[in-house]
Order: sequence, then structure tokens, then C-alpha cells
Amino acid sequence: MAKTTLQILQNTIIGCRRCPRLVAWREQVARDKRAAFRDQDYWGKPIPGFGDPKARLLVCGLAPAAHGGNRTGRVFTGDRSGDWLFAALYRAGFANQPTSVHREDGLLLKDCYVTACVRCAPPDNKPTTEERDNCLGYFTQELGLLKRVRVIVCLGGFAWNTIIPTLRAKSEDEKVASKKAPFGHGAKMTCGPYLLVGSYHPSQQNTFTGRLTEAMLDAVFSQAKRHLTA
Repeated sequence: MAKTTLQILQNTIIGCRRCPRLVAWREQVARDKRAAFRDQDYWGKPIPGFGDPKARLLVCGLAPAAHGGNRTGRVFTGDRSGDWLFAALYRAGFANQPTSVHREDGLLLKDCYVTACVRCAPPDNKPTTEERDNCLGYFTQELGLLKRVRVIVCLGGFAWNTIIPTLRAKSEDEKVASKKAPFGHGAKMTCGPYLLVGSYHPSQQNTFTGRLTEAMLDAVFSQAKRHLTA
């Protein structure tokens, strides 16, 4: 039942046209393809989350990449950030292979579900506040359907600063609602039944400069795994 309901939500997300600016941009990118992918059919629609419906680990990023998820139809698939993420998930035992290049490449996530705060590729990777808020309902529904989730890894400050207020707004616990925690790599915060763990986003800017290393990313998922197996 949970899997079927998730599939319904995924289909709803794919059909979303709430944000005119994002709709125009994602469709323009799908028409004006990058030269390296000119022979490929771009997805050009919103990107739903994917993974194990019984996952205890939820990984959340900012939004699909214009020539990554917006091309392949699966978040983090087909770009450099995804190369880092799925390799780290594989090393931690949450994925059956270390790479993901298209939707039918055999990637399976184990005890893990991957999603994004914003479901369409935004210009310059900068969604507006209104566009972010238009997508928050999808995240809330997703989290409600993923009933076993206990750890949420936030890839980047945008995800951290979006998810914490969202969980606070849902909570009836005054202590949770009043908590504040600054983002940082390895930052931790307990929010209701969830442990939130912050990680620098595996963007090219962060990985090329050494701000984020493989060891640092591995440490985040090792921490998540220890919490789940404690």
C-alpha cells in the first residue's frame, strides 16, 4: 500500500506546473540541450524522489541539475554531484552500485530514499522563496509516507534550512519547535523522531576545491548508519 501511494505522489509531482518560471526554464533546457547530450531525450519535467519505500535513511538535496536530473529524470543521476553521492551510498551499504547514469541503469537503494526540496531545475540553482514553498507540501507528504525514516541527511545549507522549519511547523512538541541549529558539515540536530545530519553539498565547487572530500562524505553516512544500527 505504501509503495502504491508513493507511486501516486510521484506521478502527481511529475505533472506539477505550479511555478511558471521553473516550468519555462526546465523545458527550455530540455530543448536547448548541452552539446554532449544532444542525441539524448531530456526528461524536462519535475523530478520525484526515489528509493526504498521502507527506508530509514532519507537524503535530501536542493534541486535537480539542469543537465543532470532534468535530463535523466532521476534526482542526482547523470551529474558530478551524483557521482559523489551514489559512490558514498555504495560504500556505506545503501546502494547496490557506485554509479548512476540513467533511470534504467540498475541502481537500487537499500534502506535509503533520495529526494530534493525543489523538484524542478532552477536557473542558476537558485529557486525563489515562493518556488521553494510551492514544493514543501510534496516533501511533507513524502516524509509522511516514508514511515520508517529516522535519519535525514541534508546535503547543503538550503536543505538544512528548509527541512528544519518544516519539521518544526509539524511538531506539537514546544521544545522541538523552539530549537535552532546552524548548518555545518557534520552538524546534528534531533527534531521529533528524526536525527538530522548536515553535509556540504557534493557540488563541483565543493569537491574540486577540497571543501568536501570523500572521507568527509563517508563520515556523514557512517554516522547515519551507526544511529540506525544502535
